[in-house]
Amino acid sequence: MVTGHAGLASVIREKDDLARQATDILCRMINIPSVSMEENLVADLIGDELEKYGFIPQRKLNNVWARIDAGYRLPTILLNSHLDTVKPVKGWDTDPFHAEIHDNRIYGLGSNDAGASLVSLLATFVHLSGIPELPFNLVFAATAEEEITGQNGISSIMTELGNVDLGIIGEPTGMRMAVAEKGLMVIDCTAFGHSSHVSHQPADNAIYNAIKDIDRIRNYQFQKTSPGLGDVQMQVTEISAGYQHNVIPDRCTFTLDVRSNDLYTNKEIYEILKDHLESTIIPRSLRLNSSSIPDSHPVVRKAVSMGMECFGSSTLSDQSVLPFATVKIGPGDSGRSHTANEFIEVEEIAGGIETYVRLLTGLKISRNNQS
Repeated sequence: MVTGHAGLASVIREKDDLARQATDILCRMINIPSVSMEENLVADLIGDELEKYGFIPQRKLNNVWARIDAGYRLPTILLNSHLDTVKPVKGWDTDPFHAEIHDNRIYGLGSNDAGASLVSLLATFVHLSGIPELPFNLVFAATAEEEITGQNGISSIMTELGNVDLGIIGEPTGMRMAVAEKGLMVIDCTAFGHSSHVSHQPADNAIYNAIKDIDRIRNYQFQKTSPGLGDVQMQVTEISAGYQHNVIPDRCTFTLDVRSNDLYTNKEIYEILKDHLESTIIPRSLRLNSSSIPDSHPVVRKAVSMGMECFGSSTLSDQSVLPFATVKIGPGDSGRSHTANEFIEVEEIAGGIETYVRLLTGLKISRNNQS
């Protein structure tokens, strides 16, 4: 343990150095296009940086990770954020693939979502590697395809990561801690009718049959309301039918976007809707479930003791595919994500590192997700 003014000054200098290095790494990341499924070059960069810090990086596809083994019987904490970005939207005033710093803001695609979280977690990993007798093993993982919830992202390396007892997922939350997150299920729905000439009455019009189910969806209320995430939310977002003005359509397809809370699995919601609707419904995936962590978990108690705000998040992240306890926290603001002129404040990176370090220093958790 570092004691005295000289030791404290040394720690402060180290964190300042790490913040500067993190800022530099982020700018170099922005300069490498890393749209989902094209993260190979930025994965090379993170692997090189891990080697420079003295770690032995491992890689599978475009996922890169390293570990600090403190003891075989100790629990393991994962520090994770994603390498990929969405495609740039219209309206950028600068080149989205070129980092620019103005008024202590770093502009560039992925600066806020989630490059700042990734480099802050990397700096935290480096800092904690120098602390003797860590009470946990630590894994840092920079992963791919988060923006498209792809199969070649973090899901593809779970076996290689081994047992994990807690995940710290880096996303722009303003360093508030998301202790619950809504899940996602996209359902393709088809209402059927019978084709006939438009003049034939009565007609079995698939559009009208779809409208009945859409009205059922609009008015349906799931019974369980989550204290942290509220109600399950559903919206019809796409609809298609017909091919000619004088032909009654025999089918109408529509897309249902469901945002689940932590009181239902996606499979449970699917079964409820299947019984409630007349249309045929086929979920594209059931794997993106809601998640939550109990208030009694040590990481939540530590956050509360630090005065950190805890909340339920409506945005999806890699938490949805992880089978262990997770929280979501990182520098930046989700309102800047996927927007033109995306940016991160330089001070947000330094503050993120400081908060991550405080949160993890001395944190004691048990193995097997037991608190």
